[in-house]
Amino acid sequence: MIRLTNVSLMRGLKPLLENADLTLNPGDKIGLIGANGAGKSSLFAMLRNELHPDLGDIDFPKSWRMAYVAQETPALPRTAIDYAIDGDAHLRGLQAELARLEALPDHAEHGIDIAHVHTALADADAYTVQSRAEQLLLGLGFSLDQMQQPVASFSGGWRMRLNLAQALMCPSDLLLLDEPTNHLDLDAIIWLEDWLKRYPGTLIIISHDRDFLDEIVNVIVHIDERKLKRYSGNYSSFERQRAAHLVLQASAIEKQQRARAHLQSFIDRFKAKATKARQAQSRMKQLAKMEELAPLRAAAEFSFEFRDPVSAPNPLLVMEDVNAGYHTDGGDKTIVRGVTFSLVQGQRIGLLGVNGAGKSTLIKTIAGELEPLAGKATTGKGLVIGYFAQHQVEMLRHDESPLWHLQKMAPTVREQELRNFLGSFNFPGDMVTSKIAPFSGGEKARLALALIVWQRPNLLLLDEPTNHLDLETREALTDALAQFEGTLVVVSHDRHLLRATTEQFIIVEAGRLREFDGDLDEYKDWLLQTKLAKPAPAAGSGPVDTNSACEEAAPLSAADRKEQKRQEAEQRQRLSVQRKPLENRLKKVEAAMAQRSEQKAAIDAALADPAIYEAENKPRLKTLLADQVECSKELEQLEGEWLELQEQLEALAA
Repeated sequence: MIRLTNVSLMRGLKPLLENADLTLNPGDKIGLIGANGAGKSSLFAMLRNELHPDLGDIDFPKSWRMAYVAQETPALPRTAIDYAIDGDAHLRGLQAELARLEALPDHAEHGIDIAHVHTALADADAYTVQSRAEQLLLGLGFSLDQMQQPVASFSGGWRMRLNLAQALMCPSDLLLLDEPTNHLDLDAIIWLEDWLKRYPGTLIIISHDRDFLDEIVNVIVHIDERKLKRYSGNYSSFERQRAAHLVLQASAIEKQQRARAHLQSFIDRFKAKATKARQAQSRMKQLAKMEELAPLRAAAEFSFEFRDPVSAPNPLLVMEDVNAGYHTDGGDKTIVRGVTFSLVQGQRIGLLGVNGAGKSTLIKTIAGELEPLAGKATTGKGLVIGYFAQHQVEMLRHDESPLWHLQKMAPTVREQELRNFLGSFNFPGDMVTSKIAPFSGGEKARLALALIVWQRPNLLLLDEPTNHLDLETREALTDALAQFEGTLVVVSHDRHLLRATTEQFIIVEAGRLREFDGDLDEYKDWLLQTKLAKPAPAAGSGPVDTNSACEEAAPLSAADRKEQKRQEAEQRQRLSVQRKPLENRLKKVEAAMAQRSEQKAAIDAALADPAIYEAENKPRLKTLLADQVECSKELEQLEGEWLELQEQLEALAA
């Protein structure tokens, strides 16, 4: 297991962890979450022994093999598939040793050594490594042709995929993944989820993709207030537990404040009376010893909204038999052909398709960034497009400030109005006039969103808008898009955002555009059945049947799909029957908790009145104190039942 004991860590003058404790069990799949700058990546660095705690200890078995994603990819002439296989350093070492032995002039005399190396290679699955690497790279979006291209020929995002491939190829007992979905499309994320679910080692993931965490992890570790708090369950379960904890903590603080007020009231009234001096002194000591509970520190929630469009042309855009693609020296390269569709006011479209299908090309053509290679595109009068490109952040002027960027768009608007607007996007004070070069990726993405919002678009085209955004900002974007009054077309690997903001899906497949008649769960099934293979996880916690693990799922027949849907419907019905009594009981418990809380608040208010402690009110005081004890006891029982019911509902959902 992994055990952190009294760990403290400073980065510069900033404390990240203070006396933090944590225990993680072998085989746990852990989501590591916390605000930006809370210390998630620093914790990874300590596990990798690249950073050492200022105080405390971090222990895990010395025999464990660790894999993680490298942050740099040199521009190597080595092919992509060889680079991926390099992740298995043990295998590469055995291959090098075999080559050395066989190159010796008297290699025949080293027959026993060579035999031992061949046995070790067999144990390391050397004879399936090529096919395993191919299946892994296919899952991450590489074509067979791309696998033979040199690493140096790939862009930064694709090189990060190669680094991820290396980490997955490495046999490991502990796998550390820091934002592994940032450079992946939805199809690659779904494949990666499937792979990680079957990974038999201990997995720790830093991610801002809540659906990704929900699918994979069974433990959440939250870095908050420089402590590490462990929660059982996935991210959604963590949110529910955290909410319940905050409610209970608020109740505890309120209770302590009432107790302190009562003690202080007694001290103020009786400290000057000789007959009560001893009791007053006793209560003063009691008050001094009472440990003050930390006030609730809820992170300031970031939110914004799109301003209403100035105009609403209908239709906004009509495409007739359009071919989308690029002009090249060798002639036109068509990516999507025969596009015929119109965008009308209020449509909310999610654009789906496997990596390389042409989603970004189509978005660029709609945005006017690319001219149609054939066909006709007609725009409505008054069309205002807000376009967030996949690499929008890189298009910003890093030597200029947020204010400069907005002034370029609105040169006649008063500076104070621009400052106020940027302040609503969490760019306060001097940050408005600072160069954006040192800003985090999330801050730059937030600025790009602010510039789009200022334009008051009636058509939003978003190509992977959540890259670099943390969970809080993703939630703010999702809420803002859900209330956007215009037309929306979005490409995103964030399924939570897609579910909350889109009403129909269009899929780009085999160079064509068609409606996808289904939801995201059905799209996932379609991908797994028709497109994605399943390479074996390379973990060190036991042998894996590589033959069965690498087989590609056979597409289901129409009859099989129908039967599968029938069984799923029956399963949903059974779950509904099981959930209903629990949900009904939960409503009754919540109603009883609300009633008891009101009663207790009235009792507490009465006890806060100094007059109640006068002699003539003694019978009333006795009754109130008894009622307070009874209410508190009932509330505690109801809260326990509420948590138990929530856990039962979560178990059914799982």
